[in-house]
Order: sequence, then structure tokens, then C-alpha cells
Amino acid sequence: MESESRGEFVSKYISKQPDANGYVDYTDEENETWQILYSRQIKVIEQHACQDFFTGLDILGLNESAVPQLADVNKALGNATGWNVHPVSALISHVDFFKLLANRKFPAATFIRTREELDYVTEPDIFHELFGHCPLLANPVYADFMQAYGEYVLQAPEAEWPLLQRLYWFTVEFGLINEGGEIRAYGGGILSSPEETVYSVNNDEPERRPLDNGVNALRTPYRIDQLQMIYYVINNFEQLYNLVNSDLLEICKEAHKLGEFKPKFKIDGSPCEHIHFC
Repeated sequence: MESESRGEFVSKYISKQPDANGYVDYTDEENETWQILYSRQIKVIEQHACQDFFTGLDILGLNESAVPQLADVNKALGNATGWNVHPVSALISHVDFFKLLANRKFPAATFIRTREELDYVTEPDIFHELFGHCPLLANPVYADFMQAYGEYVLQAPEAEWPLLQRLYWFTVEFGLINEGGEIRAYGGGILSSPEETVYSVNNDEPERRPLDNGVNALRTPYRIDQLQMIYYVINNFEQLYNLVNSDLLEICKEAHKLGEFKPKFKIDGSPCEHIHFC
């Protein structure tokens, strides 16, 4: 398969271009891949995802029949919170990513992973984006948080972006929430992964720390190629919205002053903190 590249990263996937009406012609095999991923994951998340995620699935009308069309998803999402999903190439710049969020647009590559990468894909595909992330964008508070996050990063000094990216990682991608006294997952990186979904909520090995004002999350290094060793837990989505609307730069300064936590993983040249903002 042809590849597209940016910097040292080379993608083996090519995003599909929507037609004039916003629809993509997916092959039978691609639709079957979606069916496999959806039917498998919907069973896994039954006892592990937060309730707002299931509400979002219903609002967006996502199901296992075929790869959803962005035009259809955007009608439902636009009515719910004014957001829409914006088709992008497999790789976009960080600036472009934040600009889309600030304008209530969630970037999504339109390709779906191959059968060989059903369990783990190195770059976010349409299943990760639509199933993992978009249901919560139908929640008004969470949707406002995501827009505020994009706006905040764009106006923050670029030197602080690595720390602010950690906030994204430990919330949007791998966040947990205390729901009625039980820990549930809301991060898209968790909810699109069958192994991480169960592990993040049930396994005794990882630490689950309260997010609080976010300073400890900013001090926590991570790896993208293994199950997380540390998760941060929020009490509600208002906590995320309020955090982004607080003085995050002061919290970044505090994180710098306190220094990073010692990594709980081996540093062996494997990818650390190479964020796929999707």
C-alpha cells in the first residue's frame, strides 16, 4: 500500500476522500472490519464505560452494520452540541489539530485498520475516532471542555505544549471517571481497545490517581506502545471544563518546579509521549 509521511513517521494508510455529499465508498471488507471491531468492543465496554458514553452512542446512532458516514454522524452531533467530525489525512500538524478543536471540529482520518492490526493500530483510524471519542462529544459539558482545551493550547506558549499534551493523554485518551462510587472509563484510547478497557478498570496492577488540579498528571511520563501504568480519575466532566478554564499555565509552572515523576516503565528507546492527537 502506498504511504504518506511527515517527518520520520510513515503511514501505510491513505485516508479516503468523501464525495460531494460527504460520503465515502467503503469496501465490503472494510465494512466487515468495522462490524468485527464494533461487535467485539460493545460487549467489552458494557460494564466498563461511563453512562454518558452509551448515551452518546445512541444519540449518534452508531451501530455495527457498516462504517458510519461522517455526514450522518455530523447531523446528529451538530444537533446535540454543535460539533462535527472533520475528515483529515492520516497525519495533521498539532496546530491544525488544536484549531479544529477550537472550532468544535473533531479531526478523523477516514481509513479503517487492516485485519492484521485489529487489536492494535499504530495510528488512529476511523474506529478509534468515531467509536472511541465521538460519543462523548454529544455531552454538552464535555464538548465545551474540548473546545476550551483547543482554544487554551493555541494561546499558550509553545514551550508548554508538551505538558498540555499530557493533560490530553491522561483525560481525553486514557481518562477514568468515578461514577456513583464505581470507576468507569471515558478516554477514547481505552474505550476503543478491548484489552485496555478491562485492564484500566479491573486490573490491580496500574495506579489510579485523582486528577485534582492536574499538576500530577503534567508530571507523569507515559508510553504509547503498552498498557498504561497510571490512570487519572475525575469526578465529573465539569472538573475538566473548570480545569481548562483555570490558570493552567500556573499549574504548568508548578509541575516544572516539582519535576517529573520517575517513569514506571523501562526507558529502552521505545516511543514515549509521541502523541497522536486523535
